[in-house]
Amino acid sequence: MLYIASDHAGFQLKKHLTTYIKTQLRQKIKDLGPKKFDKDDDFPDYAAPLAKKITKKDIGILVCGTGHGVCITANKVKGARAILGYSIEAAEMGRRHNDANILCLAGRVLSNDHADAIVKKFLQTKFESSERLVRRNAKISKLEK
Repeated sequence: MLYIASDHAGFQLKKHLTTYIKTQLRQKIKDLGPKKFDKDDDFPDYAAPLAKKITKKDIGILVCGTGHGVCITANKVKGARAILGYSIEAAEMGRRHNDANILCLAGRVLSNDHADAIVKKFLQTKFESSERLVRRNAKISKLEK
């Protein structure tokens, strides 16, 4: 399953991406909120529940003003591998080398077109799973214990 969530600063980009993913990429997506704009909401209230839903097969997209807050929050959840998607290349390498399962985006910085391209690359890219990368990611996972 593909999940998406945001705070107020990422709300408009989240709405755009939800439509883009459904119509252009033809993928199902579950919006975990917020359902309406609330200038006083807090990103941990949306980032943490999304991160907790992620399993081996699931991936997520989080959007706040800079992407930093949702990324920090998501990475506090065991099993989450959230990356900041500041470029197409960063999204690709995060999936390919780090087995990232959550893409964090900056709603106040990215244009819709740039965000679309980043999301598309993130969703198209698979983990490389070479021995070296598996070893490195296993060392990261040990830190969660």
